[in-house]
Amino acid sequence: GTGLEDASVAYANGSAASISMLFIVVAVIFGLIQKKVGKMNEWVKAVVAIGLLVVMFAVGMHFPIYASKTAWIYIIMAYLFLASVMPMWLLMQPRDYMTTFMLLGMIIGAVLGVVVAHPDMELNAFNGFQVGNSSLFPTLFVTIACGAVSGFHSLVSSGTSSKTISNEKDMPMVGYGAMIVESLLGVVALVVVGAVAVNGTKPDGTPFSIFSSGVAGFLEKMGVPVTVATVFMTMCVSALALTSLDSVARIGRMSFQELFLGDTTDTAKMTPVQRVLTNKYFATVITLFFGYLLTLGGYNNVWPLFGSANQLLAALVLIALAVFLKTTGRTGWTLYFPMGMMLVVTFTALIQKTIALVKNVAAGQATFLVDGLQLIVAILLMVLGVMVAYSCIRKLFGAGKNSEKEAA
Repeated sequence: GTGLEDASVAYANGSAASISMLFIVVAVIFGLIQKKVGKMNEWVKAVVAIGLLVVMFAVGMHFPIYASKTAWIYIIMAYLFLASVMPMWLLMQPRDYMTTFMLLGMIIGAVLGVVVAHPDMELNAFNGFQVGNSSLFPTLFVTIACGAVSGFHSLVSSGTSSKTISNEKDMPMVGYGAMIVESLLGVVALVVVGAVAVNGTKPDGTPFSIFSSGVAGFLEKMGVPVTVATVFMTMCVSALALTSLDSVARIGRMSFQELFLGDTTDTAKMTPVQRVLTNKYFATVITLFFGYLLTLGGYNNVWPLFGSANQLLAALVLIALAVFLKTTGRTGWTLYFPMGMMLVVTFTALIQKTIALVKNVAAGQATFLVDGLQLIVAILLMVLGVMVAYSCIRKLFGAGKNSEKEAA
C-alpha cells in the first residue's frame, strides 16, 4: 500500500512538473499569437486556451519529469528570472489566462465533489484557545494572512493586475469577485482537511499535498479516474504556487528598482551606481538571490514572518487609503479598526518570533541561514512597523481636509 501510494504521488508530481515546463513554452507561443493576431474573439481565445491545456495534460502525463529538489529550485529560479524581465504580454499574462480555466475547473470540481461526497468532518469544531504551544492570537491571523487581509495583493493589483485589465470599470468585479472566490476556496479547504483527518488529527504531508489528495478523492467519487484527478489537482496546486512566485519576483524586482530611482526615470540623468541598481536584470538577480536563501531554510521557518510582513503591508495600504480619503475630504474612519488590528497582530507576532529566535541563539541552537536571517528580517520589520505606526498617527491626526498638496 505505502509503496504504491508513494509511486502514485511521485508520478503525479513528475507529470505536474512536465506540464509546468510545457506551460511556459506554450504560454510564450500563445502570447506571440495574440500579439500578432491582435484582439481575438473571447470565445475563440477561451477554446484555444482550454484546448492547449488538454494537450499539455495529455503530453505531461505520458512524459513525466523527475528531478531532485535542488534541481527544481534552480529550474524555478530560472523561470522566475524570465517571468520578472519579460514583457507581461509575452509570458505572465497568457500563462495566467490559461491557468484561470484550470483553477476554475479545480474550484468547481472541489465544490461539486464536496456536495456529492458529503463527507463527515473528522475534526473538532473547537479545541481551545491554545494549539500546541501557540495561542490562537496572533497565530490564527498570521496563518490565514492571504485569506484575511493581504498587503501582497495590493502590490499585485497595482503592479501586475492593472496591466491585464482592458477597462478600469472591470476592476470592482475582478477585485470583489476574487475575494468571494478565495473565501469559497478557503471554506472548501477546511472541509477537505476535516474530511481526510484521522482521529481528530490531520494526515501527514504538506498543506498542498493534503488538499490536492483530498479533492482528488472527491473527484474520484464523481467518476474521474484517480490518476487523472491526482495529476490535475497536483498541477492546480503547483500553478497556484508558481503564479504567486512569478508575481512576487516581478513585484520584488520593481520595488527594488523604485528604491533607487530618485527623482528621475531618465537613465541619462542617473549616476552610474543608480543605473546599475535600477537595471531590471540586476534587480531581478538580487531579488531572487534572497529568495534562494529562504529556500535553504524551508517554508515552515519563514511562514510566520511572511504573515507578519504581509499584514504589516496591509496596514500600510490601509493607512495610505485613510490618509488619501481624509485629505480629499471623504470619510475613512471605517478603515481605522482593521488598520489598528493589523498593526497589533503584526507587532505581537514579530515580538513573539523575535523572543523565540533570541532564545535559540542564546542556547546555541541557531543557524545563520534559518534563525539568523529570520532574526534580521524580524527586527527590520519591527522597525518598519514603528515607522508605519508613527506615520499613521502623524498623518491621520495632523493632515488637514481637502489638502491636495498633502494628498499628493
